[in-house]
Amino acid sequence: MTLMEDNKAKTGTSETGGTPERKNFVHEIVEEDLKSKRYDSVHTRFPPEPNGYLHIGHAKSICLNFGIAKDYKGLANLRFDDTNPTKEDVEYVDSIKTDIRWLGFDWDDREFYASDYFEKLYEYAAVLIRKGKAYVDNLNADQIREYRGTLTEPGKESPYRSRSVEENLDLFERMKKGEFPDGSKTLRAKIDMSSPNINLRDPVMYRILHATHHRTGDKWCIYPMYDWAHGQSDSIEGITHSICTLEFEDHRPLYNWFVEQLGIHHPRQIEFARLNLTYTVMSKRRLLQLVQEKHVDGWDDPRMPTLSGLRRRGYTPESIRLFADRIGVSKADSVIDVSVLEDCLRLDLNKRAMRAMAVLRPLKLVIDNYPDDKVEELAAVNNPENETMGTRTVPFSKVLYIEQDDFRENPPKKFFRLSPGSEVRLRYAYIIKCAGVEKDEKTGEVTEVHCTYDPDTRSGLPASQRKVKGTIHWVSASRAIDVEARLYDRLFTVEDPSGENWKSFINPNSLEVVKNCKAEPGLANVKPQDRFQFERLGYYCVDNDFKPGEPVFNRAVTLRDTWAKIEKR
Repeated sequence: MTLMEDNKAKTGTSETGGTPERKNFVHEIVEEDLKSKRYDSVHTRFPPEPNGYLHIGHAKSICLNFGIAKDYKGLANLRFDDTNPTKEDVEYVDSIKTDIRWLGFDWDDREFYASDYFEKLYEYAAVLIRKGKAYVDNLNADQIREYRGTLTEPGKESPYRSRSVEENLDLFERMKKGEFPDGSKTLRAKIDMSSPNINLRDPVMYRILHATHHRTGDKWCIYPMYDWAHGQSDSIEGITHSICTLEFEDHRPLYNWFVEQLGIHHPRQIEFARLNLTYTVMSKRRLLQLVQEKHVDGWDDPRMPTLSGLRRRGYTPESIRLFADRIGVSKADSVIDVSVLEDCLRLDLNKRAMRAMAVLRPLKLVIDNYPDDKVEELAAVNNPENETMGTRTVPFSKVLYIEQDDFRENPPKKFFRLSPGSEVRLRYAYIIKCAGVEKDEKTGEVTEVHCTYDPDTRSGLPASQRKVKGTIHWVSASRAIDVEARLYDRLFTVEDPSGENWKSFINPNSLEVVKNCKAEPGLANVKPQDRFQFERLGYYCVDNDFKPGEPVFNRAVTLRDTWAKIEKR
């Protein structure tokens, strides 16, 4: 029984599923293939290289591959493209599996590795040698590049291209046995050195690399190239639709040539446009550089576009799946504004995040006519978008903290917060009126605001219907807890941080750590990944790394796009 037949037997069906709500061109291709009986069922795969952490671009591919399989009641495999032992690590394998499951997808028992097929790929290569379709070449990498030609000039054949089948089989076996040094020989397909498609100009199938593999150890010293391993691995697994990003479109003729020459199961390769996001780099090489050069604090730094970084920052799997759905799937390259991703998070957290009050930059406020020792427990709504989340109580007392930005001694026009002689409502509490201030004698800065309150205006009472233009949040000074807030911003200052000088665009203000913030006491016992809307401030997530009793909150996203405001000025 082949792997494809085994997988079908486990499901007991090749029946297709329902119609997806939002179709794209991949859906149309899949439906046509099912209708024409090209394939009886749908079987996709997600084939990451374990040489780094997954990022938001991979999430688009994950949602597409696993989503297509789900839409048509098919199967989706996870297959690691582990063909380059010098860059791969078990750490990356584990992180990839964690990220996919976190996104809400699973591959059941279909976890495979290209290295599972090293022996079979070697046998397939020998088949091509016997058919006169592959040969061992002595040209080095620079010479192969020189012989390949250009887009306007054909290549020229290697002087080793005419070796006999017997000689090629012998040399290939000796390559496998480790008789030759790195780079001294390659196995190349024999196709057409004058083809207008450079990928068909005798591409390299195997290179010699004496390196320890994270799964096979030192068993192999020749490793297959991606173009060779990819299609044959798809075929072995019975993949029907091999969904790739657009840069592989010119590789499709080679993909087809290999499987056709071997006469094996023929998957259909389909290409779609990869995700490009403003203010973001998606190259794993550059992301690794950011980590290694300590521009960020690891792969899961909340400023990184990695799924682990987005998760730590406060993104939900639902928000990322919504993002993937909103941007859709197309054949044309485009750049998505990062604000679309941020809006998806706001939309999701608006419905699920508990509300809380926190003051990042505290300014003391004293209500002069409020009883000194009185503490009220006021009802606060946990989430106005979801009544089932109920209410909580917050303590109210004579001395409070408010945001420094919510008071101006000399307010500009249309400043509807607190200023001398003005009135505002304290959220869930009373209307207060500013009576005066205290200042630092040396700096002249306001250190304390004095107010009076109207006891008849408590929220919920009839007099509370009296209207004032501003409402501000607060916390009780005597009951507040100290927390740390990490205010994350975009990692780059320009929309397109590309080119050789891309690191010059790193935002020096992408992280601001604010200590001694004040928060309502209900936040004392939070857990990592708990998410809240700090009222009037933004959405915050409890960081993975903090000491008990000393919560650290990462700002996931502001309540609105502050960058858009800046650009309009």
